[in-house]
Amino acid sequence: MPEAHVEAPTEGSVILASILLKLGGYGFLRVSLTLFPYGSLYFLPLVYTLALLGIIYASLTTLVQVDLKKIIAYSSVAHMNLVVLGIFSFKIQGIVGSLFLMLGHGLVSGALFFLVGSLYDRHQTRSILYYGGLAQVMPTFSFFFFFFSIANMSFPGTCNFIGELLILVGLFQTNFLVTFIAATGVVLSAAYSIWLFNRLCFCNIKTLYLERFRDLSAEEQTILSQLTFWSIFLGILPDFFLSYLSFSVKCLEVRFFN
Repeated sequence: MPEAHVEAPTEGSVILASILLKLGGYGFLRVSLTLFPYGSLYFLPLVYTLALLGIIYASLTTLVQVDLKKIIAYSSVAHMNLVVLGIFSFKIQGIVGSLFLMLGHGLVSGALFFLVGSLYDRHQTRSILYYGGLAQVMPTFSFFFFFFSIANMSFPGTCNFIGELLILVGLFQTNFLVTFIAATGVVLSAAYSIWLFNRLCFCNIKTLYLERFRDLSAEEQTILSQLTFWSIFLGILPDFFLSYLSFSVKCLEVRFFN
């Protein structure tokens, strides 16, 4: 997945993160839980093990990456593993949280890939080693990058917060130990999100490598403003979508739901 993001153009990365990455979750809901409920229950320890390893490994790998696209890509992998845990919690809260997180992740991760693509179009490099101090020369870019960075770490008031909270609530009812380990992914998410924003937008401007800076255009600001609006809207008024998601989840005929 990270290699696919690196090789794909900006548009491809946005589509991959926002839409195609959700097909796995759709398959779990439509095939695994619906057609093979007992098989899903039988392989539950294996699924939990792989998902927890995916969260920890992807989060730690994100901390040491220097390619901006790989950083966002590994972050997406960690979040989608949390989605898997929510689906296999076999609780309505966990599954609704997974659906909501997939929706919010599509907005936040797509916006981050869009911002990285905008930076690459201007300077033809994605290596974070060449950047620094962008808050001084690209304030609009830095504002949007800051917002989607805190949204990516599930800051309260953003869409990802609602999804991750519901997943952990549903997972807590199934297995406390798995919930505790999965919660470390939230801490690591805050670590690499803040670390990335600090290296990119603060520190000193590295004029030795980059000489000209151009902030976001009006078209780019319009696109990102819409994504910002929906990210905040879903974080403040989640019932607008949760009512529909809850109805759909209750229609799943899985007998071990409570």
